[in-house]
Amino acid sequence: MNGQGGWGWRAVKAFTVLVYLFMFAPIAVTVLLSFNPAQFGGFPMEGVTLRWFWELAANDMVLRALRTSLLIGALSALICTLLGILAAMALVRYEFRGKEWINTLLISPVLIPETVLAVGLLLFLRWLEQPRSLVLLLLGHVMLTLPFVVLVVQARLIGIKRVYEEAALSLGANRFQTFREVTLPLLMPAVLAGILLAFTISFDNVTATMFWRPAGVETMPTQIFSMLRNSISPEINALGTLMIVVTVGLPVIGAALARYVGRGQR
Repeated sequence: MNGQGGWGWRAVKAFTVLVYLFMFAPIAVTVLLSFNPAQFGGFPMEGVTLRWFWELAANDMVLRALRTSLLIGALSALICTLLGILAAMALVRYEFRGKEWINTLLISPVLIPETVLAVGLLLFLRWLEQPRSLVLLLLGHVMLTLPFVVLVVQARLIGIKRVYEEAALSLGANRFQTFREVTLPLLMPAVLAGILLAFTISFDNVTATMFWRPAGVETMPTQIFSMLRNSISPEINALGTLMIVVTVGLPVIGAALARYVGRGQR
């Protein structure tokens, strides 16, 4: 039995390694080819160069897409953080009629497939005879990212004992002062994580953005899709590498900041 169990675990580990290789090998190849000086990337590489990154910096379409993604991502993160804190406070600290329905409504965008949500909102906007615009694109991104912020802040808020807030209230502080001086500092790790998570999700979104963006407006993911559709250029690999750095680096930075802030509060 021990021999069979040992071989079984080895097979599971080998299969797990193969799955991870299948998932991450294309990412590794994209990063490597972004530094390949050859016009048509391939292996073996002919050397290492930053040429395609410099050409990206001179590409007006890519720069416009970057500015749009940064604007939408930053505004989405700001709005979702403010709304997420308020929603989490209401859902965790207070009891009111319809609380379960509101909680389900806030979390529902996570449960619905993104394509279905994107098409449904687009049809609803057409029924209202509203043209696609940057404002509506921003509202769509807020709808997609808000549930994640609410869940992160809720998880942190549940672990904060109410005795701290009650002590502040008993010492004469009003509710706003209690929130500003006691609750918010304790929530700060979750707030930082929520901001970076919301920005990353918005910055990296492509499926819903394809349906909601106004004509002539591109974000970074849709710009990559457009470049892939029109031609195969080494700049795509460089652009993909930048997207990978942002979407992987920001969550890591967020986790490190949350841990650092959490340690400072102990």
